[in-house]
Amino acid sequence: MFFLVYFALMIKTFLFLICINLCCLNINAQTDSVPYALNATKESRAKEYRNLVSNSINKNLSLDLADSTEENWEEAFDAILLLNYRTAFIDARISKAMDAVTYRSTGFQKAMLQVIYPLYPKDFVSQVTALANTTADPKSFAMCCEYLLLNNGQEACKTLLLARTKDDLINLEGTRHFFMVLQNHIFFKPTPMPPLADLLNKSFLPSEMVVYSFQRKNRNYPGLVMVRTKDGSFIKDATGKYFAVPQLARSCTNMPGYLSNGNTPQGIFKIFGFAVSQGSFIGPTTNIQMVLPYENSNDVSDSVTRSLGDNYQSLLPASWKAYFPFFEAYFAGKAGRSEIIAHGTTVNPEYYKAQPYYPISPTQGCLCTKEIWSKANGKRLESDQQKLVNAVKKAGGADGYCIVIEIDDLQKPVSIQDILPFLNQK
Repeated sequence: MFFLVYFALMIKTFLFLICINLCCLNINAQTDSVPYALNATKESRAKEYRNLVSNSINKNLSLDLADSTEENWEEAFDAILLLNYRTAFIDARISKAMDAVTYRSTGFQKAMLQVIYPLYPKDFVSQVTALANTTADPKSFAMCCEYLLLNNGQEACKTLLLARTKDDLINLEGTRHFFMVLQNHIFFKPTPMPPLADLLNKSFLPSEMVVYSFQRKNRNYPGLVMVRTKDGSFIKDATGKYFAVPQLARSCTNMPGYLSNGNTPQGIFKIFGFAVSQGSFIGPTTNIQMVLPYENSNDVSDSVTRSLGDNYQSLLPASWKAYFPFFEAYFAGKAGRSEIIAHGTTVNPEYYKAQPYYPISPTQGCLCTKEIWSKANGKRLESDQQKLVNAVKKAGGADGYCIVIEIDDLQKPVSIQDILPFLNQK
């Protein structure tokens, strides 16, 4: 489970407790009973950091790479991604592993690709090309191509894709929809986005509560989340201003959303409830449960996710029905992604001090909002997640839809000023 299991080295299982929908009229207020996250204290975070660096990273990467130690190395990769961490020692060990990556297991290869994509985007073109030519795993092949596309490898990817078609790699059972996204990235130029106002109009998903997560194409910049009520109006605060808080849709890998552990995919999700995680990294603030089209979920019947997928295009305004990027969530569900939710965070924001999304934490593909916790006792001091939950309750509760949409490629966070012109066109 991608976000109920927030890095296997730390958390094995998350249990969800369904919360009762309560009416909340003040969307900016915290809850009466303020939660605590003891792992967010200064002492706990220092201990966590030492353990991750000394044991999860340095100790595991000091082992010779062999079949019996691949899991140790993968644990190190998870910790490196969590900490956004590089040293000369790590660089040397990553380089050594990449030189032999074609001889390793498929699981290890995927773990390697996930760590080099965000942290070593220009360093291993020749090794990744060799892996793309030899892998028998369709997802590994797609990950290789996405890495090469970072390096202006459009023509190289076209050649690879055409060559691998001949050996039926991309025609394996269950991969047809998966490769449609990859082919679109390689062979077709981006198309202009249809009118955003058409997605905000009350005639889109009429009589439904809708959470909108507006994002940039560059997910290093935080997006903005807003909430529409069942009558088609957007939630406002007591001063008459639209409710909106920053929301990050970036994963630690920063890979495209159709890939496992990639960024939150664009498109339509079904919202089906609230929950509280027992996992230390997500934290105790109420989260919003969602499913993708065709997702196999333990919490929602297959008929719900199948219906979302079967009716996906018909849900869209006419102007959006042929806009391929907005079908990323559809294909992500087809490719097997699952357990993407909207949650807060207790991850130490100092890991990302130099990043544009600071102090929000990247995840494994979920939608994440800022939370600040006391270094002294772990008490929650600030929570955009609680504000979002309050807004959803005010709009009628967690039964509706979530729309994730990349509005443009400006290199800055999304602000309410970016959205207001489209709200006024309704």
